[in-house]
Amino acid sequence: MTPFTKKEIATLKKYNTPAKVQDLLNSLKYNFCEKGDTVKSPANTFRTKNAHCFEGALLGAYTLSLQGHKPLLMCLKATEDDLDHVIAPFKKNGLWGALSKTNHAVLRYRDPVYKNIRELAMSYFHEYFTDNGKKTLRQYSEPLDLAIFESSWPFDEGDLWGIDEELDKVKHFDIAPKKTIKKFRYADKLEREIGKFLEWKK
Repeated sequence: MTPFTKKEIATLKKYNTPAKVQDLLNSLKYNFCEKGDTVKSPANTFRTKNAHCFEGALLGAYTLSLQGHKPLLMCLKATEDDLDHVIAPFKKNGLWGALSKTNHAVLRYRDPVYKNIRELAMSYFHEYFTDNGKKTLRQYSEPLDLAIFESSWPFDEGDLWGIDEELDKVKHFDIAPKKTIKKFRYADKLEREIGKFLEWKK
């Protein structure tokens, strides 16, 4: 494992607000995992300059921790025909916001205006749909504090599958009752077209 250098830490500390950390995540290319699935550490993500949502959330949470925030992860769990999304929630002035790395036009940064974790999670609900318009967000997790892991997690050389497993184990909460889910309206044609916009292509 290779810890962050002093120069790297100095660079990360320049991203000294959540909004600036989001700018860092936006600057990274999208990791399509063409050689197999990865969960790179923040150091490896920072050095390779690419990330998918989980890796972006890890780097975001670590960078926020340099500002004094708790390094947190939160999972947005979808139906089996869609992908889960991982974000890095943060609290500022008593309100919740989130960092997010995504290749899509939505499911991105959230300003800290939400009273609790459920409000934050629900802000992602409406735009979370498949190409056919089916709304697929079903659960959200309580935040996972990365401080519970060994202090080497930010710069581990290997993939952080253990964090992935722990995030899956924490308590998850349903978005809505099943009888409500059955009546969800599909996203309309214009919404579906907007949902197809991608920032990075393979």
